[in-house]
Amino acid sequence: MNRRLRKALVVTTAITAGLLMTACQNEDVDDNASAASAASSSPAASAKGAEAVASGAGKGVSGSFKNGKVTHLAPGKYIVSVPGRTDQAFFVSEDTEIWGTGGICGDAEGQSATECTEAELEAAAKKGAVSADVEMKDGAAVSVTEQPAGEQPGSAEQPGSAEGVAEGKGVNGTWFGNVSYLAPGKYTVSDIKGVEQAFFVSEDTEIWGAGDICGDAEGQSATECTEAELERAARKGVGAEVTLSNGIATRIVEDA
Repeated sequence: MNRRLRKALVVTTAITAGLLMTACQNEDVDDNASAASAASSSPAASAKGAEAVASGAGKGVSGSFKNGKVTHLAPGKYIVSVPGRTDQAFFVSEDTEIWGTGGICGDAEGQSATECTEAELEAAAKKGAVSADVEMKDGAAVSVTEQPAGEQPGSAEQPGSAEGVAEGKGVNGTWFGNVSYLAPGKYTVSDIKGVEQAFFVSEDTEIWGAGDICGDAEGQSATECTEAELERAARKGVGAEVTLSNGIATRIVEDA
């Protein structure tokens, strides 16, 4: 009889211990779930989540965002808004080219854009949206080019249109001088007297380089270049022969 009692007591003790362990485990699970729920519903967690979404918004994105509005988001990070498109976040780096025409930096009355610093872009974008074209690669801006004050959206995309600059419309002839960047798709060429003639480039414009626009300065012949290469060189100024027809360059040949 005593042996049965002892056996029953042992079994009862084991069952009780098992129940206590199960209850503790359930309590731990409930505590963890409550903590996770509280964390996810807290403002700090929500802010971090939004930040994580924003940080990935520009990842891997490449393309051109013309006639956009650039606003400051965080140090080194901005958003460009283009009508009809989703707002796109992007980063700037030490290699990002930033060009201003009075809003970011430079002179609104100047004949060409001025290279700006990232600090100047940040200061301008914090005050309000900056009208600019943004070229993006893998989520980082290759260039941010401010649109000249008073320029209507899309006017730079339409060479020779009625909204174009009057000084370039209908002009024909050949100019030998320094080519400077003025706005997207638009340049000036100045002669030896310093008189500047504005003109547009189009998809049909032939652009030939001899080392500065593109190509090899030691080469025996000129190299055909892209408009993007011309733009980079013209921001610094490049000597060339420019042939115009109705205000549009048909041929630009860099001085050898």
